[in-house]
Amino acid sequence: MEALADHVRPRLLRIADKRRHARVAVALLGRYMLPDRQEYPCQTVDISPGGALLVAPVQGRIGDRVVVYLEHLGRVEGQIARLVDRGFAIAIAATPRKRDKLASQLTWLANRHALGLPEDRRHERIVPRNPVVEMRIENGPAAMVRLIDVSLSGAGVALDPLPPLGVAVTLGRTPCKVVRHFQGGVAVEFLLPLSPDRFDESIVL
Repeated sequence: MEALADHVRPRLLRIADKRRHARVAVALLGRYMLPDRQEYPCQTVDISPGGALLVAPVQGRIGDRVVVYLEHLGRVEGQIARLVDRGFAIAIAATPRKRDKLASQLTWLANRHALGLPEDRRHERIVPRNPVVEMRIENGPAAMVRLIDVSLSGAGVALDPLPPLGVAVTLGRTPCKVVRHFQGGVAVEFLLPLSPDRFDESIVL
């Protein structure tokens, strides 16, 4: 019995360690690199020190090594554990010290979310030189609208009448959804973040 207990104890500790780190549902923008060394934009759906679920345009294959750079968290790496609609989940490979640091960072992010601190102004915003763009509403007509400002994660759009909250729209060639109304326009959130290397006043959506 003693030998069996010694054998089982490490496995029970691993299970307890996994359960100790709950997933945090938080949308963090980032970039990821697959084995072909190509980089793509991504956004987290949820994340824990042991794994993350990402919205990503290119999925890779199960078992592929992936390196991800996320805002607030920096670099994490691991392997693709499963493929999901519009993305994939990764198992994060990290030392115990790195996992503890991630746990602290995620606790801070979860507390910030619970306190209701604003998320939509966490990115720098620019005013495009050419603010006029075509906006097409899902299952509806297209119209020319004016961009008020643009960030890596979304944009303010001046238009009237206002489309409903949650509706899918396309700004130029960029898919997004309406997340907020304000006087004379709407705020939209991009389904995938813009690439920082093309983020300047000459940007074209």
